[in-house]
Amino acid sequence: MVKRYFITLSYDGTNYHGWQVQPNGISVQGELQRVLSTLLRQEIAITGAGRTDAGVHARVMVAHFDVEGELDCKQLAYKMNKMLPKDIAVSKVEEVSPEMHARFSATERTYHYYIHTRKDPFRRAYSCEIHYQLDFEAMNRAGRILMEYEDFGAFCKAHSDVKTTLCHVTRAEWIQTGETEWYFVISANRFLRNMVRAVVGTMIDVGRGRLTEDELRAVIDGKRRSDAGDSMPGNALFLEEIKY
Repeated sequence: MVKRYFITLSYDGTNYHGWQVQPNGISVQGELQRVLSTLLRQEIAITGAGRTDAGVHARVMVAHFDVEGELDCKQLAYKMNKMLPKDIAVSKVEEVSPEMHARFSATERTYHYYIHTRKDPFRRAYSCEIHYQLDFEAMNRAGRILMEYEDFGAFCKAHSDVKTTLCHVTRAEWIQTGETEWYFVISANRFLRNMVRAVVGTMIDVGRGRLTEDELRAVIDGKRRSDAGDSMPGNALFLEEIKY
């Protein structure tokens, strides 16, 4: 009997061309499939809860795979961790009902984007250094504006093959963690390709005084990626949580 299993894992995306298997680059999905196929002695395909871009990290990612028969989940997780690269870690493998789907059963995803405003050699790999003054109160007002909308076409990478650009954003705010450290937290039922990095870039424009609240509304209403801010570097972005 075919059974479905969920894998919960985390990874440092620095050395990967993103989550999804690439024809000419190493991917997190590809590494997991390689290890699972070796351990289970058959070709295993996995489906992830999302598709993080090149260089983006995940404190929590969930993926599922189907296989004939019952597995020793703890032993499989242990063996996977022995074989996987040091920058990918499996926290658990668990059997789930056949109806559960890593991507479509997820009800909410949360991302964090980290920035720091003073040069720091110990933060440069996982946070974006910002060299100008930012008005975080204005940026938080911009976050509240985001939650008034459902169509985020303005923040979707051009020529993406998505059927809809509708997303339900339930949280969007900046949180200070130190004198010069902040992170942006955003939660939604789904995210478009490159959406979070484009949203952050647009909020940075608001914080610099380059975009007013009315202009931000016009950008969202216009649904054109070219009107929104720059896409921020991927190394400071983390997929933090997935709810089912």
